[in-house]
Parts: sequence; C-alpha cells; structure tokens
Amino acid sequence: MSQSLPVATADRAGLVACEHCGTLSPRHSGPMTCPRCGAVLHRRKPDSLNRTWALLVAAMILYLPANLLPVMVTTSLFHKTHDTIISGVVYFWNTGSVGLAVLIFSFSILIPMLKMGALGFLVISVRHGSARTRRQRMVLFRIVEFVGRWSMLDVFVVALMAGLVRFHSLAMVEAGPAAAAFGAVVVLTMLASFSFDSRLIWDNDEKCDER
Repeated sequence: MSQSLPVATADRAGLVACEHCGTLSPRHSGPMTCPRCGAVLHRRKPDSLNRTWALLVAAMILYLPANLLPVMVTTSLFHKTHDTIISGVVYFWNTGSVGLAVLIFSFSILIPMLKMGALGFLVISVRHGSARTRRQRMVLFRIVEFVGRWSMLDVFVVALMAGLVRFHSLAMVEAGPAAAAFGAVVVLTMLASFSFDSRLIWDNDEKCDER
C-alpha cells in the first residue's frame, strides 16, 4: 500500500503565522516582524516547554500555601480567627449555603488543580506523545485556554468568601498570606498557558508520522 502524503502545513511551506493577526509571512533567517501589525514573528515560541514547565512548577508550589494558609484574618474584641479557603467551604456547607460552598470549591480548589494538571499533561505529551492523541490534546488545550479567560473569577470568589464569612461587630478583617499566594497561582497558570505553543503538538506528531 502506498503511504499517505504528508499534510501541508505553513511550516513545511516556509511560512510563519503571526500570533496576533494571523498573517502568513515567508520565513527567513534573522529577526522577523509581521508586515501587517509589526509584531515580532517566531517559528515557535522561544523555549516554550521550559518556560511553561517553570511557571507551572511555581504555581504548583504556591498552590499548597494558597489552600492551607489563612486567606482571611478576623480580629474582634474577644478573639482572633484565621479562615482558609477550605474552612470557608466547610462553613458555607454547614450553614446551608450549599451552592456557594460548591462555587468556592470549584473555582478556588478544583479548577486551578485541573488546569495545572492539564498543562502538565500537555507539556509531557509534547515530548512523549503519540500521533493518535493529537486531536484530543488540542481539544484539551482549547479548554484550558477557555478556562484561562475566566481565571480572575477565582480571585473574585475568594474575595466573595472573605466578605460573606460571618464576623462580629467591631471586628477588623485583613487579607491573609494565602490571598497573595492564590493570586500568584492564578497569574502563573495564565502565563504558563500563554507560554505553551500548541503548534508543538503537531510538530511532535509529524515527527512520529515520518518515522
């Protein structure tokens, strides 16, 4: 049986696509800029996998203190309380606000964890992936990108929790160290998603096809 012809791609045709406006330009040695919008052109994002992995590891490290350290410190005339994201979820669940508890758990704990897991899988799969899963991996990356557009909602949910947790009159509420750690996790995962070049998925598969 005759082998199928390789799929025509911009890279094989000697073209580079602008990441901002989509314009195709001839590839040549040396610095390249888009003739339409003036953006710097790259065949692939420089050092994409290492950058993504470094940002992802940093986010994973900060994910633990973001959930274990106090996100809010409440000081009243009688006592001082330290509330974590998890304790906030438990509080709303026990007081009958099940929907709010599920919302906080989803956006503050579950979704960031799944997002980091998905990005980690994509980075590893680029190095060791199979051509049979390229479409599934591309769908996964699109989901990560879509979720990334709503990343700041995670921070809003934490702020909502801080505002709704019950505290006595004459109390002072301060943000705990987990608030900064959680905000850093959100920013780092957004940067990791931006640093990952999805075209590497297809480059890896083309190499597999050529073997």
